[in-house]
Amino acid sequence: MEWLQVVILAIVQGVTEFLPISSSAHLVLVPVFSDWDDQGLAMDVALHVGTLTAVVTYFRKDIQTVTFAWFVGFAGYRWDADGRLGWWIIIGTVPVGLAGLLFRDWVAIGLRSPLVIAAALIGFGVLLAYADWCRRGERSERDLKLVDVLWIGGAQSLALIPGTSRSGITMTAALLLGLNRAAAARFSFLLSIPVIVLAGGLEVLGLVSEPGAVNWMVLIVGALLAGVSAYLTIHYFLKVITKMGMQPFVIYRVVLGVLLLWFFV
Repeated sequence: MEWLQVVILAIVQGVTEFLPISSSAHLVLVPVFSDWDDQGLAMDVALHVGTLTAVVTYFRKDIQTVTFAWFVGFAGYRWDADGRLGWWIIIGTVPVGLAGLLFRDWVAIGLRSPLVIAAALIGFGVLLAYADWCRRGERSERDLKLVDVLWIGGAQSLALIPGTSRSGITMTAALLLGLNRAAAARFSFLLSIPVIVLAGGLEVLGLVSEPGAVNWMVLIVGALLAGVSAYLTIHYFLKVITKMGMQPFVIYRVVLGVLLLWFFV
């Protein structure tokens, strides 16, 4: 694998993993617009390790607080807002986990086309715009109820469709339920942790079944670049959306979708 390919793939993964613009769409499109071979399972695992490290590092204090409150709740059989948030992260992951097990192969074979990506980018981008402009409220992620989490978790399952964006669809659902922008983004990022672990775990299983020579330097550099770019993306995204909202990302999605239709239809 060429170093230029490593750098571009790592930065693309790190930046798009947490922005509402679909990382899977961009990683599908990179080989389409280049002559590069598929990066392979080992690099996929490395990139997931990088982005997982970034989100865990950024939200380490929240994770510590929620984890402690979740375990304390078992002692008193009662959970405060932080403890309930721990349950919401677990429950919100179940739908996408089940959908991934049931439909992962079908999605990988049948839906990874530029046309599907374009339709998802535009369609779910318009829905994000509506949620941000018309339905946004002032609730925080600690105000969520079980029914809210089930809606957000169900919406997250749609992220299996390339072009949807896991972060984009979960933020959209949260905004539609009345969360403010920052809260919608924070809950989406916290939900990403078990999802990335599950996705990375499946790739590790595939990697174990396909042993071969591993270029550790390439994987380490890829993971570091993905991690740094993901951390910076989370940090600045949370600052940008409080001032500018989701509009820049909606415009990007629609423009990218139209360009794909122009080139491939």
